[in-house]
Formats: sequence, structure tokens, C-alpha cells
Amino acid sequence: MKKTLLLALSLTAAAYTAQAQAPATKAATTAGPAITFEEVKYDFGSVVQGGTVDHTFKFKNTGTAPLVISNIGVSCGCTTPEWTKDPVAPGKTGTISAHFNSTGKMGMQNKVLTIESNATGGSTTVSLVGEVKEAGATAAATPAAAEAAPAAMTKADGKKVKEKADGAKIKAKTK
Repeated sequence: MKKTLLLALSLTAAAYTAQAQAPATKAATTAGPAITFEEVKYDFGSVVQGGTVDHTFKFKNTGTAPLVISNIGVSCGCTTPEWTKDPVAPGKTGTISAHFNSTGKMGMQNKVLTIESNATGGSTTVSLVGEVKEAGATAAATPAAAEAAPAAMTKADGKKVKEKADGAKIKAKTK
């Protein structure tokens, strides 16, 4: 009796192991339209109150039918979306641009865009996250801003001051 039970358990375990190790012969594709984003969250770092942030989310239709975005809802009137209006064929790409105006905002922000489409997974979301600082504060430089305006260190009134190429001064901490 013990041998029969042990043999049955061994065969069952072997069958499950063989099934789990079977190689995938075909890439899974979604029947109907499917939306896949390169990124679903964009961290803009920080911006001074009243400043704006613009970002473009890129997506691909990974399904088998044309993808149509019917609407994009936003979590706040401070965020304005624009998107690819034409149907996106299978394997092709499209974009959703988001414009965030930080006027009247302060502190950490999470602006969510809800994409309504004919995708088989239903609606999906992307978001802009970052911090809005007080108008007198200095925003953290983004890589694009750092490349566009190289800075030089100078001393003014015994304090180090960073000066951009356009002459604007940014206070820097001294050690």
C-alpha cells in the first residue's frame, strides 16, 4: 500500500514538474486591442509653484485589433491631456501628452490620467508625480535643464551662488 501511494505521488509530482518546464512555443498575444506603456509613472522631480511640467507617455498596441482611445480623464483641472486620436494599428505606437500647471499647488503631487479605450483590459492609468515648491524656493534641476543652462559657482556676500548661463542666480548651500 505504501509503495502504491508513493508511486502515485511521484508520478503526479513528475507530471507537474514537466508541465512547468515545458518551453513556450508561441508568444502570448491579446485577442483584440491591448495598450502597453513604456512607462506608467513619470517623476518630474520638483518645480517652483506656478511652473509647468510637460511629458509624453508612449504606448504600443500589443493586441491584434486597432486600438482607439475614446477619452482621458484627469484627477485635477490643472492637468491637460492630448492623445493620438486616430486608431492605432496592432504593433504600432501612439502618444499621450500631459501638461501640468502647478499654479495654486504645493507639496507632493500625484496627477493621474485615466485612459478610456477599447483595449481588452479596460481603462488604465498613467501619472505625473513630483513636488511643487514655494515660489521663493529653488527647484531641483532636471537633466534637461542642467544641459540647457550650465552653471558656474561664484561667491557673493560670502555665500556660494550658482549662476546659470542666462544670468539667473540660484542659491547653493555652503559647507
